Amino acid sequence: MNEAAPASSTFRDLMTVVIAPAHLKRTVSVTLIVGSAFFVMNQLGIILDGRATALVWFKVALTYLTPLVVSNFGVVSATRQSCVRSAPPAGR
Repeated sequence: MNEAAPASSTFRDLMTVVIAPAHLKRTVSVTLIVGSAFFVMNQLGIILDGRATALVWFKVALTYLTPLVVSNFGVVSATRQSCVRSAPPAGR
């Protein structure tokens, strides 16, 4: 983690930022921890009872997808802010 992670300054840079190893490791960790906690609280009982339907499995997927999207949004927002802060003032 000694090398600087990429920053997003344009929409094209988003994928580069999202798949950067430093960012990806953090967002996947958040996804697994938060998604698993929500899964246990919300769907595990239904699945263990044998009442899982296609809708329940869709909700399981959303349970993990939501923290992934939110954490990536945070990474992109943070890197965007760092680009804006590090830019020299206009007119100099």
